[in-house]
Amino acid sequence: QVQLVESGGGLVQPGGSLRLSCVASGLTFTTTAMAWFRRAPGKEREFVAAINWGGVSTYYADPVNGRFTISRDNAKRTLYLRMNSLKPEDTAVYYCAARHVFGLAYGADDYDYWGQGTQVTVSS
Repeated sequence: QVQLVESGGGLVQPGGSLRLSCVASGLTFTTTAMAWFRRAPGKEREFVAAINWGGVSTYYADPVNGRFTISRDNAKRTLYLRMNSLKPEDTAVYYCAARHVFGLAYGADDYDYWGQGTQVTVSS
């Protein structure tokens, strides 16, 4: 059974930083591309960032490009999202996702497995 478990969310002030983690089990992590998505209150789920199986290729949504960094540690079966210079509009539930393909993608329908999400709130 595949499980993706996110952690690291919380309340942070504008301009602050957080690092999200997603631990995967039940799948071959080294052949799996991964991504982060988010859903803000009252909005559709949106793509945040993606990374290929080896961590060499990454892709970011425009609103987070330059502020967020996606990375992975295949030995630890863990995906990360480092979020800097956080803004109130980054407030959302953040989800990690996995797909049984080497290459990255930015469409939600391209991903096979999802975590339960972790809440990030940016507020003073």
